[in-house]
Amino acid sequence: MPQENRQPLAVSCECREIEKVKNEWKHSGINVEMTKHTFANYKVWNRASQRAKDTSAAYCTDFDEIRNSRRNSILLCGQVGSGKTHLSVAIGLNLLKQKIKVVYMPYRDVITKIKQNILDQEYYVKAISKYKLCEVLLIDDLFKGRINESDINIVFEIINYRYLNFLPIIVSSEFSIERLLNFDEAVGSRIYEMSKDYVVEIEKDIHNNYRLK
Repeated sequence: MPQENRQPLAVSCECREIEKVKNEWKHSGINVEMTKHTFANYKVWNRASQRAKDTSAAYCTDFDEIRNSRRNSILLCGQVGSGKTHLSVAIGLNLLKQKIKVVYMPYRDVITKIKQNILDQEYYVKAISKYKLCEVLLIDDLFKGRINESDINIVFEIINYRYLNFLPIIVSSEFSIERLLNFDEAVGSRIYEMSKDYVVEIEKDIHNNYRLK
């Protein structure tokens, strides 16, 4: 079969894969086609929010160049209500538009479900593999809620695999870098090293909480 006759099939398969990823986002509560979590809708209200937006936009611009490097990830952490989820989702949407398959992982929901099924080895392997192997992983609200050793072990398995295989992550968390390191140095240090060129740590200050404006 001539090569030109095979191309539409390849394109069709790629489109189906992207649609599958978008449907998974929708299942997790974010409708990719309708969400307001875009760069255009992000409200800049002070210097910290401007820096967060600029760093997030720069990450999207630089992604093709850095995606296979050690520092191929981004971390948005700190003050509650500062727009970290908004920007991390905006980054994910931007990459999806570039046909890059970004898997959305709402941290607490996913970890809870994995722990509920942890004795089911087949389920566990399938669930963990989804987040270990995907092209780009977006972890929203890392370490939200009560944390125990089981949570940390699951996160370490995912992060360590991606660290060793140079697979990008987009991480949002209400905790500072210091707190992330205190939760687990192995997890925190890997995230920091992967995100070192694109770290946004928003100071704990009510003036940085957009919800209180």
